[in-house]
Parts: sequence; structure tokens; C-alpha cells
Amino acid sequence: MCDDFTENDIDQYVRAGGSLNRREFGKLGAVASFAALLPAVANAKSVSESEVTIKTRDGLSDAYYVRPSTGKYPGILIWPDILGLRPAFRAMGKRLAEAGYSVLVVNPFYRSAKAPVVPNGASFRDEETREIVLPMYRQLSADTHFSDSKAYVAFLDDQDDVDSSKKIGTQGYCMGGPIIMRTAAAVPGRIGAAASFHGGGLVTDKPDSPHLLIPETTAHVLHAIAENDDEKNSEAKGVLRKAYAAADLPAEIEVYEGALHGWCPPDSAVYNKVQAERAWSRLLNLYTTALA
Repeated sequence: MCDDFTENDIDQYVRAGGSLNRREFGKLGAVASFAALLPAVANAKSVSESEVTIKTRDGLSDAYYVRPSTGKYPGILIWPDILGLRPAFRAMGKRLAEAGYSVLVVNPFYRSAKAPVVPNGASFRDEETREIVLPMYRQLSADTHFSDSKAYVAFLDDQDDVDSSKKIGTQGYCMGGPIIMRTAAAVPGRIGAAASFHGGGLVTDKPDSPHLLIPETTAHVLHAIAENDDEKNSEAKGVLRKAYAAADLPAEIEVYEGALHGWCPPDSAVYNKVQAERAWSRLLNLYTTALA
């Protein structure tokens, strides 16, 4: 997750002029505006979008569901970063649906508030934003990750637009990184692919460290690691590689050179289009291989 180490790197990047400024963020409030920042999908499918409510163990979760307008496709569960479900993640989900997937983008903070939980253009670097999201983040745990993932996967399996004969994929950003690993362990019979992008806390010294769940999973995996995250914990990638190898699971684990923590969402202060597109291509390759 974001911390002082990564935030200092982001501040340096912003001061060097490598970011959207606050005024530009204000112009990109709509999903369509963020979608314009993302390259078009070749042979994009027409999609249908819905605001949905999903019953979980702890209440009712709001979420965004987008899928091709006709046919059945593999289901995908997207866990946003610490700023939650917002226009940028809706645009990312819609793009994936245009590529041929039935996509659920969830609000991980539904216990506290409906999405969006922060205003457009909010930055984790701002104290007022941290005061909103950190208490929400602290309500979550390995237990809530397990219970929520089961509810979201059940929702996808119940949709006419989802091809339930195929496995489900899941992807997470920042704090969503550990959650995709717990999702893969919570529903191992359904999760065929799991991808994390600048995920934090994948390997810790705690008894609930996500990497300890790898033997309980069957998913093919992609871990795309930010360069400054790797500098902070360079041993983590080696631990992951050994754990996946021991479990005999395909895993692509790579540090993305020059990419800072948070480089994938198009509303990020450190959005790196070149490396984000590379991560996107590897994600599609993962899903094509593992969800076939």
C-alpha cells in the first residue's frame, strides 16, 4: 500500500513535472474522459453497464458491472486501490469488457460509504484524503477479504452474461494486491487467474501474509511490481517466485523499470502510459491463457 516511502517518490515525480495537475484532474471527471486516456481496444465489443448491489456477509455492497452487450464471457473481479471505486476504475473496467470479459468493479469500502468515497482528483498525498480512506481501510482484514470475495464471485456466477464454464479472473491495485491472493484462496475452484499491479503487502512476516496462501490456490498469476516498491522490499519477489514454484503454479513476477507505485490507473499522479500498456498486454495474455 502507499506509505511515506512511496509518497516521497511521488512528490519528487510531481515536482519534476511528470503528472497530471489538479486542474487537469478536474477536467477528467467523467468515465468517458478517463477512457480517452486509454488506447482503444482493437475490435472493441459494444458493452452494457449497470450499477449493482451485492449482498455480502456484512451488508450490501455497491459495484459497477460492465459486460459485452451480447453473449457470455469469462467473469473478472477488480479490486481498486485505496482511493476506491471511481471514474478511472470504471473506465478500466469498461475497457476490459470491450476486450471480451464480464467485469465487476467493486467498492471495497461499502461498509463505510457508497462509492465514490473521495472527490475526483483526490490524492493520497493529501491529509484530508488520508483521513477519509485510512479508517475505511483499517476496517478491512484477511477475514473480510475472504468473505467479500466469495460474495462477489457468487454474483458473477449468477449472471447470464458470465460463462460459468470458464474460470474467473481477478486483478487488484495497491491494497488490492493482497486481496487477489486471498480471493484465489477463498474460491480456488473458480479463480483461474490473479493479477496484482503495484500491490502492497504481498509478503509480510505476519501469520496472515498473503504469500502463505499460495499452496491453497490454483490460479495462474501475474505480479507487476513498481520499481520503488521493489527497492523498499527487494526480497519479496524472490519469496513469491519460490512459493509459486513449490506449488507448481505458473507465475509471471516482474519489476517494471521506471514505474512508480500507482503507475497503472489513468488518474494517478504517476501514471506511466508506456508501462501501464505493457502491464495491460500481460494481463490480457494471462486471461487468454488461464481462462480459456
